[in-house]
Amino acid sequence: MILAHGIGGRQDLPIPLESAILGAVIALIVSFVALVLLTRAHGDQEPVVRRSWRPRWVAWLERVVDSTAWTVALRIVGLLLFVFTVITAVFGRDTATNPLFGVVYIWLWVGIVPFSLVFGPAWRAISPVRSIHAALSALRGSSEPLYDYPGRLGLWPGALALLLFAWLELVYPNNNFVGPVRLWFAIYLAVMIIGGQLFGSRFFERCDPFEVYSNLVAKLSIWGRDEENRLVLRTPLGNLDTLRPTPGLVAVVSVLFGTIVYDSFRDSTPWLQLKQGDFISNHDLGYRLDNVALVAFPLAVGLFYCLGTMLTGVGKVERRQLPAYLAPSIVPIITGYIFAHYLSYFWEGGQSTLRLASDPLGNGGNWFGTSGMSVNYFFAYHATLLANIKVLGVVIGHVLGVWSAHIRALQVLPRKHAITGQIPLLLTMVGFTVGGLYLLFAS
Repeated sequence: MILAHGIGGRQDLPIPLESAILGAVIALIVSFVALVLLTRAHGDQEPVVRRSWRPRWVAWLERVVDSTAWTVALRIVGLLLFVFTVITAVFGRDTATNPLFGVVYIWLWVGIVPFSLVFGPAWRAISPVRSIHAALSALRGSSEPLYDYPGRLGLWPGALALLLFAWLELVYPNNNFVGPVRLWFAIYLAVMIIGGQLFGSRFFERCDPFEVYSNLVAKLSIWGRDEENRLVLRTPLGNLDTLRPTPGLVAVVSVLFGTIVYDSFRDSTPWLQLKQGDFISNHDLGYRLDNVALVAFPLAVGLFYCLGTMLTGVGKVERRQLPAYLAPSIVPIITGYIFAHYLSYFWEGGQSTLRLASDPLGNGGNWFGTSGMSVNYFFAYHATLLANIKVLGVVIGHVLGVWSAHIRALQVLPRKHAITGQIPLLLTMVGFTVGGLYLLFAS
């Protein structure tokens, strides 16, 4: 159950696919029209968005979260989880009941999204590689990096690392054995530790796949920092609007969205029929096709998105810069689709992992008193509710994406093109909605 992504699939979504897509498209178009009519802009075309609030209790909270004690406590939590994971990877049995798989594929990979939405950049706060880096820097007697991180690399290494993790999770045939998972994370740790010592903490911001992922989703949280680095409250879209264009940002959102879409596509009937048909007579060819598809989907998403955004280029920003400038508008879409695709998987698999975690060595132990807990299969018995929640998650994500794109577009489009200039962008969003819902229902 843990390794089969989600209970998703058409059998769990008793809503006609055509009705869901039609409703989603209507919602997007109506939201676009409403935004055009209701959004007020200054003369320089920058929308009126209240950037931040700082009530008294936030000032008090800032003193807590910025304190040394709070920072150390979170680091200890991260290190304890890291030590537990190492124990399961090194000393645990190589069976499907090893909690390592649930910790990595569910708690870490899927759990990053809700925790970052609620608490902000959660991985940065508990990251064990940052803690190890801090300890090594203390031993070295200096926290200064040996070299400056090359700005032109931007987030490209993070995008590559995200794709490599997706390959391990979705394509590699032995991803349910301890050895390959252990090897992947051993390489990850080595690269992060060496890179951190060479380039400092900026290396983690740009290259750690989990921190890049967490920081991106955290832009939809209500927590932010102002120009003076003070803790403030923001609307999710106001917070998202602080995300600046960075080299590799388009690659990151394309990899995240493309691999999630591939995860749905690989369970679809047409793909399974192709892989199980007479045309593909051996396992190796099917494995190669999976590798090609894993790369092809992010490329297709990126090309489709770049085409739609560059066709919008009639303002003061060059066409080739528009994809990076408008890339934040894809973050709500990614988040909504992750919520829809992994909801039942996270709910049931997360509980199952908690139960297995009490016996990390596979010797009948009960470390945390959870080995006897039962898994609540709520969504399995409420298929219609699950279907509605999934569709709602996709639609809300896409509506917020349209809203974010609209805010960004008003900042670069001249007044006479404020509406017509956004039509290619709207069509791009509609395409993402239709494609995403189709694959969600087809898997």
